[in-house]
Amino acid sequence: MLGLITGFWVSQIVRTAAALSVADHLSGRSMTAPEIAAAEASDPAATFRLLRACTALNLVTYDQDSGQFAGTALLDTLRRESPLSLRNMALVQTAPAHWLSWGRFTDSVRAGATQIEAAVGSDLWAYFEKNPEEGQLFGAAMTDLSTPVILEAAEVIDTSDVELVADIGGANGAFVHELLVRNPKLRGIVFDLPTTLPGAQVGAERLGLEDRASTMAGDFFQSVPAANLYLLKYILHDWDDASCVHILRNVREAMAPGARVVIVEMLVGETADPGIGTLMDMNMLALASGKERDLHEFDALLEAAGLRRSAVNSLQPPYCVIEAIAA
Repeated sequence: MLGLITGFWVSQIVRTAAALSVADHLSGRSMTAPEIAAAEASDPAATFRLLRACTALNLVTYDQDSGQFAGTALLDTLRRESPLSLRNMALVQTAPAHWLSWGRFTDSVRAGATQIEAAVGSDLWAYFEKNPEEGQLFGAAMTDLSTPVILEAAEVIDTSDVELVADIGGANGAFVHELLVRNPKLRGIVFDLPTTLPGAQVGAERLGLEDRASTMAGDFFQSVPAANLYLLKYILHDWDDASCVHILRNVREAMAPGARVVIVEMLVGETADPGIGTLMDMNMLALASGKERDLHEFDALLEAAGLRRSAVNSLQPPYCVIEAIAA
């Protein structure tokens, strides 16, 4: 229980290790605390204490004779260039929007609604508009968290008969770009708010997809572009049921004949064994109007929007791919 109570200590230790680039400094070599402190302009004694705590968390090991610290495989997930990097996640989860909102979590439960406006003065998305650096960090963290899921989802999504795929709320376009890499005949659109689209353009150019990948600025509460396949990854969990139905109805209205909708989300299991998705559900209660849902709840949203589920594929728990077509 004491470990559970003091869990936020660990969050801030990990954040500081990420902020001081400890994983990058210790990538392939060992260093002393003063050496890392000199590179990061941090206090040497405090840096040693931090690294000693990281030893207790199995992030680093310590050699008594040399006074040097070495990174572990666990620490490597905080390295910037790691294929499994969670560095941005460590930073954004302890940044003001998340941290201050979680400080009011008891109030969220009592009220049945997020208290983020009381915590930071606006809803999450408006806050990110006013604090673009934190917003970009959030986007990068979501991309890092998405990467393994995107690779799995791309394996089960059939695009053989698709001409145009639209990634709704697609941020930097990682999902649609993966599908385009796998299918050289496919064209794709990243549809999102204007502030997020430069990253999608850079991503397409980096992969040599600029001839087949485009961007379109817009608001999915207003309308979405016509396409043969729609991607909604980690979108619906941000919104309440009425908002989700609104988004899905806009998709339904824009769908070309025979089009499909692909939803990638966490899936909450039965109450007796609900899975880790329930923790993300608490994060949504702290930060947004949305929630994590079970399959029956997704079916209800689809039905209300004039769609019906046509397939569901399980990915690494608790993620899944839900496919839907016009009802």
